Formats: sequence, structure tokens, C-alpha cells
Amino acid sequence: MKLDYKKTFILGLGFFAISLTWPLYNYYIPLFLKTYIKSQFWINSIMTLDNILAITLIPVFGSLSDRTNTRFGRRMPYLLIGIPISAILFALLPQYSSFTSLMIILISFNLAMAIYRAPTVALMPDITPRPLRSKANGIINFMGGLASVLVLSVGAVLYDINKNLPFIATAILMFLALAMLYIFIKEPKNITVTTNEEQKIGLISSIKEIFVSKDKTALYILLAIFFWFVGYQGVEATFSNYSVHFLKIKESTGSIILSSFAAAFLVFAIPSGFIATKFGKKRTILVGVAGLFIVFGLLAIVRTTTSVFGMPYNVVMMLLFAIGGFFWACININSYPMVVETTTEEKVGTYTGIYYFFSSLAAILGPLIFGFFVDFLGFGSMFITAAVSFAIAFIFVFMIKSDTKTNRS
Repeated sequence: MKLDYKKTFILGLGFFAISLTWPLYNYYIPLFLKTYIKSQFWINSIMTLDNILAITLIPVFGSLSDRTNTRFGRRMPYLLIGIPISAILFALLPQYSSFTSLMIILISFNLAMAIYRAPTVALMPDITPRPLRSKANGIINFMGGLASVLVLSVGAVLYDINKNLPFIATAILMFLALAMLYIFIKEPKNITVTTNEEQKIGLISSIKEIFVSKDKTALYILLAIFFWFVGYQGVEATFSNYSVHFLKIKESTGSIILSSFAAAFLVFAIPSGFIATKFGKKRTILVGVAGLFIVFGLLAIVRTTTSVFGMPYNVVMMLLFAIGGFFWACININSYPMVVETTTEEKVGTYTGIYYFFSSLAAILGPLIFGFFVDFLGFGSMFITAAVSFAIAFIFVFMIKSDTKTNRS
């Protein structure tokens, strides 16, 4: 059994389209909001609006795509609607003229993104055999990492020229990615589609099933996902203002520092899938979670006066973020396949929605938690809070008894 690398790389363009937007969004929108709002808690509260929409709409669209049957496929219709709308709105983001106009564009953009996120991710298990999903997810996340590196590094240069340029360039790339997906990705025809007349698999009933099941594999991995995303999303939502208003460095400098995390993730996205195939997903994820706990602990003590072996603070931070990117690849590449391997094929879209439910819930609470501690204790608490979140996630992964236990009920 061999992975179709060409098809998987093209499929990765869907994740590429998603990943183009969020690094720019999460880095620059807090800076835009800082013009109107001083409290980091309230800035982070607004940054959770996309995740509030995501937690309510993404699982719905994931489950809905399980029951869709059109000549375009069951996932593709959502991409054809969501990507063009979100691309246009993303290009308009820096065009705001007031707080009200900024909020209208933000909310509309996130509604459009919610349409296609879960169906895009669910395409991978649809066309990939179960034993090859970690490898395939590695390739797909490689494409996502490539997108992050592009928008954080090249985007920083474009932003210095004109703040509109990175947003417009991203929108164009999203349209190109959609065109490639539409031309080259053909969904399988032999997957059972649940209709209104058949038994529907509900999100709430599936979550209840996970909590009451004697096999706690799915529950523990989902709780671990929640806590490591609390840490990850909290840092992502807060880092731009941390770099500009705490470290006192340029917006573009902070973006370039953060790009080293995305670059390392890009390099190790594919290898981490192979590592998990050889050594097991649980073991690989444990290494990743422990590693990021250490990395965030070290980042907490770095200041602009820090020098290590003659290296200035920005190089030290880039190296630490790069190491963190490797560990994040160990975690993020293998967690989604681990979730969908606890269910049956016809529930993949629903479990994709559940995966997004837990990660989106974390993305709501994480920035709020970080914003509270920043307002109360200062920006110096940011990386410490992240380290604690990863320590809790480690405990839940450690509690999983086996690598893959498929729930066939």
C-alpha cells in the first residue's frame, strides 16, 4: 500500500488556502485593534470571535458535508463557496476606516471561513487509506507550514511597503489553490452518504458517546488537544502586541521571528508523519508536548538584552521558535489522524467537526486566559501560561493506554 504523493500534495492546497490567512490574521489584527482598545484581554476577546463562530458552525458544516451528495462531490461544494468569499473579504481587512467597519469585515470573513474548513480537512481521510493518514497529514501540514512561512516572512516585507499588499497577495493565492483543487481532486464515489431518511450522526450525540465510552482514547486525545491549543492560540493571539509593546520591536521584526516557528514546522511536517508511523503517534506526540513545554519556559526569560554565545535576542528567539516548530509538527501532524482513527469511516466528517470543536473551544478560552494574565501580571506571564497548558496536555496524552483503538460502535 503506497501513498499517492502527487494527489496528496495537491490536496494539501486546501490546507494551504486555510493556512495562508490565519498567521496574518492572528498577527496583524491585534495590532489593528490596539488602535482602538488598550486592554489585551478585550483585544483577545475580539480575537476569539472567529473561534466562537467556528465552534458553532464548523462542526455543522463537517457533519453536513457527510450527508452531501452532488456532482461536484460531498466536500468540494463547500470549498467552491467558502474560499472565494473569504479571499475577497481577507483582501478588504486592512481597508477598515473605523472600529465598526473593521468588526463587520472580521465577522463576515470568519463566517465565510467556517463554511469550508472542516470539509477541506475531511478530504484527506476520504481519499487516503487509514494506515497512510499520518504520512498524508504530514504532507498536508507541510503545505500549511509553507503558507505560514510565506505570509509571515514575505508578508512582513510586503507590509513594510504597503500594509494592504500581504492581504491582497494572500487572496490571489487562495483563488489559485481553489482552481488546482477543483481541477485535480476527484472525490471517491463509493462512500456511503447519510441522508435525511437514514440515521443521522449528530455532533452532540457523538460527543456524549465519547464521554461515556469505556475506551477513553478519543476523550483523552481531545482533552489534550484542548489544552495544547489553549497554549498555542494564546501565544498566537498575544505575540504581536508582546513583541511591539513589551519587547519594543518593529511589527515586521516580530513577524519574522515568529516565521521561524512556521519554517521549522514546514521542514518537519512530513518527517513527523514518518516518525509516528515508525514509533507510534502517542510517543511522538508526547515528545512534542514535552519539548514545547521546555521551549516556552525558555522563551519566558528572553528579553532584548539577552545574549547567548554572542547571539542577540532575536536570533535566540528564532532558534527557540524553530525548535518549537519541530515539536509542534510532532503534535499537530499526528493528533487529527489519531482522532479519526477512533471512529468509523462514515463518521469521519463528524469527528473532524469534533476535533475542530475542541480546538476552537481552546481558541476561544486560550486568548481570554492569556489576556487576563497579561492585564493582571503583564506580558511576562505569556510564555509561562503557555508552558503550563502544555504540561496539562502531556498528562492527558500520557493517560492514553494504546496508540490506536478504533471505536466501531
